[in-house]
Amino acid sequence: MLLKHGIIHLLTLFLKFFHSQQTNTETYVFQYDMNYPSLGQCVVINNKNFHKKTGMGVRNGTEKDEGNVEETFSNLGFKIKICNDQTVSQMRDSLTRVSKEDHSKSSMFACVLLSHGEDGRIFGTDDCIELKELFALFRGDRCRSLVGKPKLFFIQACRGSGLDAGVESDYDTEEETQKIPVEADFLYVYATAPGYYAWRDSANGSWFIISLCEMLSKYGKRLEVMQIMTRVNYKVARKFTSSSFFSRLDGKKQIPCIAYMLTKELYFSK
Repeated sequence: MLLKHGIIHLLTLFLKFFHSQQTNTETYVFQYDMNYPSLGQCVVINNKNFHKKTGMGVRNGTEKDEGNVEETFSNLGFKIKICNDQTVSQMRDSLTRVSKEDHSKSSMFACVLLSHGEDGRIFGTDDCIELKELFALFRGDRCRSLVGKPKLFFIQACRGSGLDAGVESDYDTEEETQKIPVEADFLYVYATAPGYYAWRDSANGSWFIISLCEMLSKYGKRLEVMQIMTRVNYKVARKFTSSSFFSRLDGKKQIPCIAYMLTKELYFSK
């Protein structure tokens, strides 16, 4: 009887060990590796002043966004590079240089774009450029040292002139192949949905960047990135409403929009 109980006990211990090893393996497979010397770079392009020919006004309040982003992403562990009032050519050149750098000792790359925009485009100080042209610089076939690593883009810019009036609601409560898609491991987080205006307060900064930085500061070291972005969506959608003397602009809402091509869970801490 004692021998039987001993065998059962040993079998139970073996099964627990096997399960823990299997769990550890699955965790490794489904989470991005953060065990690199550096978390990575965060490039911030902040365009405030625009050439008259663009028809775009001064983006008052964007300096608050820049400061907020710099502090938040620095605290997460990113190395910050800030570029102010960039022409289209300068934006393209700046990101091309970064894409050609060696990121082999970095866990990921991040970029924050603060400017005027249209759907699918963002403005330099002199003209606009397709966002996909800038994103493509970091594709797997063009930036080899970031292959298999997260590339995060946060875009504070309008995507049209549409205004969201809102609606009343009572509801509140190890890998098999070495070949991966060149478009894999990207995360694009837009301040607003396609076709819509992105709100910015001239004194405090934009709704999206305020919310993004708050949620990253609170949860960046303990929650997975999509959990954090869901909280950003909630904050923007529920806690902000426009206030204006012009009835057309008063009482409007906003919801950020996420395009998700990550292939693993992403935590900013090791």
